[in-house]
Amino acid sequence: MRSPIVRLLFALMLVQPILAAPLKVFVLAGQSNMEGQAVTDLSGKDYNQGKGTLATLMADPVKGGRFKHLKGADGKWAVREDVWVRYQREKQPLLAGPLTCGFSVYGDSHHFGAELQFGHVVGDALGNQVLLIKTAWGGKSLGIDFRPPSSGGTVGPYYTMMIAQVREALANLKTDFPGYDGKGYELAGFVWWHGWNDFCDAKLVPEYEANLVNLIHDVRKDLKSPKLPVVIGELTGPWRSDGEALPAAAASIRKAQEAVSTKPEFKGNVHFVETRDFVRKAEDSPNPGHGHHEFGNAETYFLVGDALGKGMLKLQSN
Repeated sequence: MRSPIVRLLFALMLVQPILAAPLKVFVLAGQSNMEGQAVTDLSGKDYNQGKGTLATLMADPVKGGRFKHLKGADGKWAVREDVWVRYQREKQPLLAGPLTCGFSVYGDSHHFGAELQFGHVVGDALGNQVLLIKTAWGGKSLGIDFRPPSSGGTVGPYYTMMIAQVREALANLKTDFPGYDGKGYELAGFVWWHGWNDFCDAKLVPEYEANLVNLIHDVRKDLKSPKLPVVIGELTGPWRSDGEALPAAAASIRKAQEAVSTKPEFKGNVHFVETRDFVRKAEDSPNPGHGHHEFGNAETYFLVGDALGKGMLKLQSN
């Protein structure tokens, strides 16, 4: 019969391979919603008196418990040292560091995106160091700006930039993240949360499905990861079942996104995530006039990140 010390050492030996696994890298791509439009703690008349911000949600006696992990015991926004974010904004300084609020296009702690809760979900589930590479730029279509090579015509400049930024991030892991243990990395997933600009252009709507299929194939090819798990986040926006009617073009984009996930070639490695139920009312949000940004509602962005993360974990188990 083993002594308690021997049993402990044996248990540590079993755990060690998990802890020593390579850095898990996830690419989060899209347009302005993926840039990060959720409001953290701003208030006053310009932010609807703070309605729908993260700070307001955390103070809610009913909902607040779900968000408590986002603040530390010192009352400051929690910083997660085992999950990192790298976000090279366009013509702005690089944002790189441990996961917390602030990895948005604004570069301040007053905003966040889907990466916040996504990082917590995958970080809690995996025994690895995790890196989230955000490649997102506002107002960019799949049909033109992100146009993948296999779609023909001019390759989208933001497709090219996306691939270049992922390669740059992987080449500079130790520089950007001194805590990286140097034990290699694995491209573990690609998240696509997008659709607004294509639904606004009648010429791009019919080809969205084909372009998204091509995007997945081309990203896998260019990043040399033929079975890279892909999560597709549904086109979100301002539409609620009890509110503004969903335009036909937006409905078409949503159908295309879901259809891509059901293709036989993507069975078990592409997953579609519905986000429509996460939209909150404009009057309950900090930016009531920004329907294209889900009104900046923190609960919406938290729930989207949560669902995208859980969708990605389903593919990891495959």
